[in-house]
Amino acid sequence: MTLKNTFKALADPVRRDILLTLRNQSLTVGEIVDKYNLSNSTISYHLSMLKKADLVIEKKYKNYIYYEVNVSVFEDMMVWITQFIGGEDKK
Repeated sequence: MTLKNTFKALADPVRRDILLTLRNQSLTVGEIVDKYNLSNSTISYHLSMLKKADLVIEKKYKNYIYYEVNVSVFEDMMVWITQFIGGEDKK
């Protein structure tokens, strides 16, 4: 994971919404497409950007690929962000 890829992926509102959709359940591309007014190729592009940033992972089951949120990346981001909260003021 690189923070550059992570923040780039999170910069797009559609990708952020896809992550919210996946937070409670794993879904296939088709199931994700059904929730949006976007083409299969557009959703596939967004998923590839999320995969590149390690924000989602694929799990294969029979003939389907399910996507789910990779929580560990968010945990790593929180550790990094908390470095800027609290502590001594530096001037």
